Parts: sequence; C-alpha cells; structure tokens
Amino acid sequence: MQQQKRQPELVEGNLPVFVFPTELIFYADDQSTHKQVLTLYNPYEFALKFKVLCTTPNKYAVVDATGAVKPQCCVDIVIRHRDVRASYYGVIDKFRLQVSEQSQRKALGKKEIIATLLPSAKEQQQQKEEEEKRIKEHLAESVFFEQTLCQPENRTASSGPSLLTVFLGVVCVAALMLPTLGEMESLVPLYLHLSVNQKLVAAYVLGKSHHHGYFENMSNEFIGCQTPYCIFTS
Repeated sequence: MQQQKRQPELVEGNLPVFVFPTELIFYADDQSTHKQVLTLYNPYEFALKFKVLCTTPNKYAVVDATGAVKPQCCVDIVIRHRDVRASYYGVIDKFRLQVSEQSQRKALGKKEIIATLLPSAKEQQQQKEEEEKRIKEHLAESVFFEQTLCQPENRTASSGPSLLTVFLGVVCVAALMLPTLGEMESLVPLYLHLSVNQKLVAAYVLGKSHHHGYFENMSNEFIGCQTPYCIFTS
C-alpha cells in the first residue's frame, strides 16, 4: 500500500509572508488616499488564514480583518483611515499581518506594514524640492581644496543604489500594478495579465530592497483582546 505523502512540518513564525505594499501613506487633503489596499499573496500548496493587527485600531477601519487565502491565490485587504486630524500628522502606526494554517491556531509567519498620515501630497513634494534646492546651493557655495597624498588603505567603497537596482524596483512595482490572470474587467491587454506566482516574485524582489532589516528587527509584544482586529505594542 502506497504511503500518503506527508507535508513537511512548518516552524512557527518562520513562514515568509508576501504582501504589497509594505508602507501606507495617507494624505489629509486627498480623500482618495484615505482608502488603501493591501494585497496578500499565497504561493504555497496549502490554504492560509490571516489576521490583521494594529497598534492603533481606533484610527483605522479594516474590511475583513480576518479571512483565508486559497493556495496559489491572493486577496485584497481594504484599510480606511477614519480619524484624520492634524495631531496625527507624521505619527507612524504599524499593522501586522499574521498568517497560519487553517487547521491550526499557531502563527506560521507575520509581516509588519507602517502607516503614516501626512498633511498634503503637494506640501510633501514642495518640501522635497526645497531640500534638493538647498543641497544644490550648498554644493555651489562650497570651497574645495586639493587632497594631500596619503598612504592608500584597503577600504570598501560605499555607494548608493545602482541603476540596475532602481530599474528592478520600477519593474517590480509596475508588475504588481498589472492585473492578475482571471480578472475579466480590465482594459489592459490579456498578454500583460500576470499570474500570482509572477507577482509573488516581484513582491519578493521589491521587499528585499525596501526597508530591508527594518521590519525584521522589530520585537513586538501582543496585548490580548477578544476581537480579531487586535492591538500590539512595539
């Protein structure tokens, strides 16, 4: 009699969680940004159930804070900012997306997403332009001197992101914004519809280069509550 194939045992907390985007930005003067969508991908051969937790649940409304994702599928989670006020400008809140097997209660993996409320998108752009202008003016007024010769040292040169890294990031973002296979109501040509696995690869590559190490170094403790949309403190 052929033995039934067993699924390898999953270690609690070590399952990678794929979600896009990894940061939510709300603008007070733009109501269209008060509603944000998180997409959770399930590339695995088994179904997952998820739960959305938040540090400040009174400020947000989460549609379907708990649910399930079929194998090789994805699900959208809608988050609305319902308490827009000036005192919250610049305050960083955190969401935690926790997943587990449908037949078990232990959490197999989790992913943190930060959320920030800003006063205005235009104001943010103006501040960025003013900062760039200030840096350019500072460089123009700088006086440079000839560097004296010194003993060469073996140092690893540090540099910013390469053009290839920037290009890959743009491609990954574009891929995640394209429709998923099976979506009928779309003006995008069918050959540009991507599968869940293709979007998963894009989310993984983008996640590796975006805030790498920031979320993994968080050590958060949960406060017990009776609702699925719970509070956790960092």
